[in-house]
Amino acid sequence: MTDSNLNYSDLPLGWKIVQLQDIGKIVSGGTPSTKVAEYWEEEICWISPADLSGYNQKYISKGNKSISKFGLENSSAKLMPKGSILFSSRAPIGYVAIASNSLATNQGFKSIIPNENIFNEYIYYYLKSAKQLAEKHANGTTFKEISAKAFASLSIPLPPLPEQHRIVEKIEELFSELDDGVASLKKALEQLKTYRQAVLKWAFEGKLTEKWRNAHQDSLEDADTLLEQIKAERKRHYQQQLEDWKQALKEWENNGKETKKPTKPQQPKDLPPLTKEELSNLPSLPDGWMWVKLGNLCDIIGGVTKGRKLEGKNTISLPYLRVANVQDGYLDLSVIKYIEVLPEDLEKYRLVSGDILYTEGGDRDKLGRGTIWRNEISDCIHQNHVFRARTFQQLIKSLYISYFSQTQTARNHFFKHGKQTVNLASINMTVLSNLPIVLCSTVEQKLILDEIESRLSVCDQLEATLTENLDKAEALRQSILKRAFEGKLVL
Repeated sequence: MTDSNLNYSDLPLGWKIVQLQDIGKIVSGGTPSTKVAEYWEEEICWISPADLSGYNQKYISKGNKSISKFGLENSSAKLMPKGSILFSSRAPIGYVAIASNSLATNQGFKSIIPNENIFNEYIYYYLKSAKQLAEKHANGTTFKEISAKAFASLSIPLPPLPEQHRIVEKIEELFSELDDGVASLKKALEQLKTYRQAVLKWAFEGKLTEKWRNAHQDSLEDADTLLEQIKAERKRHYQQQLEDWKQALKEWENNGKETKKPTKPQQPKDLPPLTKEELSNLPSLPDGWMWVKLGNLCDIIGGVTKGRKLEGKNTISLPYLRVANVQDGYLDLSVIKYIEVLPEDLEKYRLVSGDILYTEGGDRDKLGRGTIWRNEISDCIHQNHVFRARTFQQLIKSLYISYFSQTQTARNHFFKHGKQTVNLASINMTVLSNLPIVLCSTVEQKLILDEIESRLSVCDQLEATLTENLDKAEALRQSILKRAFEGKLVL
């Protein structure tokens, strides 16, 4: 197979195009039965694609698991010598490493035991450049996999052995310089994250608006007064919902009760204030500010549940947000899925501009998140793994709560009270409702938002530039490999 993004039309003298099967022995792996304990002992190093996830070294000596000689004999795994090149052929395709000692792999690899006149590091770098080519020749529905036959037939430009060594030496010289630049870019990105957290910390400790607050202290309402206003507004809102329900109920009865009975709105419950012990673990606040539980500031609900049995019922198809759409401080709407729901679900779960979205679970660093919805999609709802908090915007700004939800204080709350398992973490409605929020006057909330956004907008611009440069560095890396295997890197 010679289809590639490489230009083979003008290769240097002495080069030739061969197939991977011409440069060494192609070896597939295998997995001993996990039901037999004797197969899994610390005798033979055994590698799976998971061992190469995030692995950036050229050589690998062992994975997370080992097998016994007995396990090797009773499976399709093969013991390969030091210097073999490992290439993951599925889940995912394209991880590459060289064995620094004899080892075996699972069935997720197609490995090469190179011939004597082949420099294994040359093959390593070629396979690093051949991910897309391998994917093109992969098959499968659940996940793509390249077969041993297809892998063996992949083409590779092959120079004489001394040239192979010279090419690898030049690649590593250029990659070393590139890696230094990439390391600096990544360090700068980490410093931006630290600065973001510092800005949020200063904001919600009152430091960004301290001078203004001191100059206007006598005219500012305190947080206690604002909290009472929020409680009164929530009560008025509930009374209006109750009146609307009564009217809907009357119309339902007059129409012969043919449709689903209107659901009575739930009266919002006041959560108890934070205890002295809880307050002792929180940062101190300026005079007139206070800590308030999120559930006393917002109406919080879960979303629509997937998999409900709706056969034979009148349904509508609506776009809905999943956990994957709700990121830390922004929405990823690149993939929006649709769900069949009842017509009344639209009114219950419809997102409105200013709603704050919290994720129920995932990795520990992804709990909560607190991202703002800005009506990006009309008639959009949310699934039950995404909580929605709705404020009374004239009293407390949802963006203010959203920013606070990204602070280390909020994350500490989710980490401490969330449910932890081996691979996942999750929060429930109770944990979210009890999230401590800094409350200050509505006027100062707006000033705090202005101060945060003026600083973070600069961060956003810097982050975009750094990310763009990282993308350029990766493109340059691929360009170096392309030139190398077209015979244009070493002249």
